[in-house]
Amino acid sequence: MVTLGCARNEVDSEELAGRLEAGGFRLVEDPAAADTVVVNTCGFVEAAKKDSVDTLLQAADLKASAGTGGRAQAVVAVGCLAERYGKDLAESLPEADAVLGFDDYPDIAARLRSIVAGEVHHPHTPQDRRLLLPISPVDRAASTTPVPGHGDQVPPAAPVAGSAADPATVGAGGPATGPRAVRRRLDSGPMAALKLASGCDRRCSFCAIPAFRGSFVSRRPSDVLAEARWLAEQGARELFLVSENSTSYGKDLGDLRLLETLLPELAAVDGVERVRVSYLQPAETRPGLVQAIGDTPGVVPYFDLSFQHASATVLRRMRRFGDPESFLGLLEQVRAAAPLAGVRSNVIVGFPGETEDDLQTLCDFLVAARMDVTGVFGYSDEDGTEAASYDGKLDDDEVRARAEHVTALVEELNAQRAEERIGEHVEVLVESLGEDGTAEGRAAHQGPEVDGTTTLEAPREGAHAVGRLVAATVVSTDGVDLLAEPTGGVR
Repeated sequence: MVTLGCARNEVDSEELAGRLEAGGFRLVEDPAAADTVVVNTCGFVEAAKKDSVDTLLQAADLKASAGTGGRAQAVVAVGCLAERYGKDLAESLPEADAVLGFDDYPDIAARLRSIVAGEVHHPHTPQDRRLLLPISPVDRAASTTPVPGHGDQVPPAAPVAGSAADPATVGAGGPATGPRAVRRRLDSGPMAALKLASGCDRRCSFCAIPAFRGSFVSRRPSDVLAEARWLAEQGARELFLVSENSTSYGKDLGDLRLLETLLPELAAVDGVERVRVSYLQPAETRPGLVQAIGDTPGVVPYFDLSFQHASATVLRRMRRFGDPESFLGLLEQVRAAAPLAGVRSNVIVGFPGETEDDLQTLCDFLVAARMDVTGVFGYSDEDGTEAASYDGKLDDDEVRARAEHVTALVEELNAQRAEERIGEHVEVLVESLGEDGTAEGRAAHQGPEVDGTTTLEAPREGAHAVGRLVAATVVSTDGVDLLAEPTGGVR
């Protein structure tokens, strides 16, 4: 199982792995030892699409070399790229033996068995998945449309040697007997992503995600809590709550404040030390949620705010809301609730119609915002989006120049923000160890993968251990990365 893209895709891969294992398959570490290579693709932007195609081609090369020691019989594409393009992807990439959509996920084991047996799978014709669910959010719970990452339980399979159900490897996946989560951890690290919801009801003019991920659907709190307990049993000490829009959680369940009540329950799960929320829509981030994230014990004060721009004119063309004043006001609320909160965002530059004044407005906002990390993306047309039809397009060189300009600015600003944390007391979740006795992990303000890391100096006595939370003081920085000295507290 090869996973590309975001943390949401990682959850989907682990659901697929759980379903495959329940269906009698065994996950192997070495691709050369696999009968089937499943590539969970990303279809977000051009670079991600290219990475997905390249990975499928690499897997096909592995299959072609099966006669020289490998055994791969099939290469299967799943995930967002496969769902978004379906038969078109299959026609343009004959090296893949099958292209499976989200509707295939519940029966993934049967699908793979037929593909390995040489049967031809006819890929789906892509459609707008928003049309598969009721318009009214409260009516969506009764839908039987498959939603990746929302699996509840499956009955246990007969133990397969080396699988999570094998008595020799119990603990690697679900329990050996009784119902088990539709999930099989593919990473033994101390952080685990936990899906709150899937899909999105917003209509941002640049984004194609709702069309292939579907309308917004919350998971039931009982399912989220059950999976949180299961993840804690598997060694997860930090839960990373993911969705396309976490601020909408609960709206289709009749309570838009459901996340505020769920967070303390997740933080109270035995074994869980930190809960982190991702992807907040600024226009939907209400004061109660800011307060809940800022001061709930066990929930880290971390705000992943999707600003995308600061110019009111550009934001309206994006079908979004906001301006520098409202965004800075939100950041004031955040820092009033939690003065040391981590704040990250993403911005798009070179959007159709963006003027020099709009760009300056964005830059002025970034200076005033003092965020820890800002991702910068140059605009490009996405198939099927409203913005692809807009006039006022900037040429590629201009978009690239603007992206480089803003990237240079945020690199300087983010480095300055990191330097402001020198002398700050932090708790670092250890995720890897160095041969010199140092350890690398993340402080509370650092999200997985994208927000930098904190390196811990070697302790005076004993050794660091993966999964430990180590109290430390920040002593220096390297860009957004921190170097910290342990102060003795470990849990």
